[in-house]
Amino acid sequence: MTSGNNGASTPEDEDPFGYLYADGQANGAQPPSGGGYGYGYPNSVNRSRSVGQRQYGQQQAPAAPNGPYGQVPQQQAQGGYGQPSAHYQAPETLPGGAPTSQQPMPGYSGGGGRSGGPNTKGLLIGAIAVVAAVVIGIGIAMAGGDDQKDDKGNEAATTPTTSQSAEPSASSDASAAATELPKIDAKALNLGTGVTTASDVEGATADGGIYVTGLNQTGASVTWNVSGIPKDGVYTLFAHYSTADEDQEMTLTVNGKVFGSKLNLGNFAHAKGGDFAKGWTKTYAWPSLNKGTNTISVSCQDGDKCNVLLDQLYLKAGQVKN
Repeated sequence: MTSGNNGASTPEDEDPFGYLYADGQANGAQPPSGGGYGYGYPNSVNRSRSVGQRQYGQQQAPAAPNGPYGQVPQQQAQGGYGQPSAHYQAPETLPGGAPTSQQPMPGYSGGGGRSGGPNTKGLLIGAIAVVAAVVIGIGIAMAGGDDQKDDKGNEAATTPTTSQSAEPSASSDASAAATELPKIDAKALNLGTGVTTASDVEGATADGGIYVTGLNQTGASVTWNVSGIPKDGVYTLFAHYSTADEDQEMTLTVNGKVFGSKLNLGNFAHAKGGDFAKGWTKTYAWPSLNKGTNTISVSCQDGDKCNVLLDQLYLKAGQVKN
């Protein structure tokens, strides 16, 4: 095929706008027929219409009133601003339009109450059940912890550790005190040279009011061979005696060794004028004793003051004063 001018053709075969150009008009192009002031293909739906001729909602719009273009129709001019037009129809009046009444929301009743809402009573019961379960769990956990603590405490109480001090504690003192410790009266003591017993001075606590006299001389002594010591440790040795006027002091020997500096035999009763009947009192020392048998001696050595009457010796566990 060669290019050339085949002559005027119909708008369907050639450019529909050909009639607008000079060469198209020379070739015989004509505006398309179809009425109106526009153009288009035959049977086209996109045809130009005068103002007011388009239809909406299957209703025919009223014809445009007579008068010059742009003039407001008399009927519309009569309405005030904001007032609906006489030709206006609400959407709900048209077929398939909006409903004329509001539909209530699901679960809501118009009287201010609720219908079909959540079951608050059931939720409350469930919450209470959860809280109760948590409280019970905490109680069980705490009870278990207390049991473990008790078990550990019992184990610690019954199993001594290597860090315990060798010195007697309050608990060991109480357990030792439960065991009765030895006690001796004057008449049962071993008396040294020049030492005798008597009962002339009242106030002695030993059996029969018997006491030891003659200790006021160098080398005088009394000895107690004590047995029944339950265990090694520190004990309290008590001596019941009488003195008057000046304080006295003598030498204490435990298992052949001098204990401390001197055994203090002070005039704690404040007896005067040699009144030994009013001078009965007691003193103590804290010697270390061995389990089993021990030897305890009270003697008058050089430099000692030994003007005392001795009636009784006894022991207590630990370091006590009474």
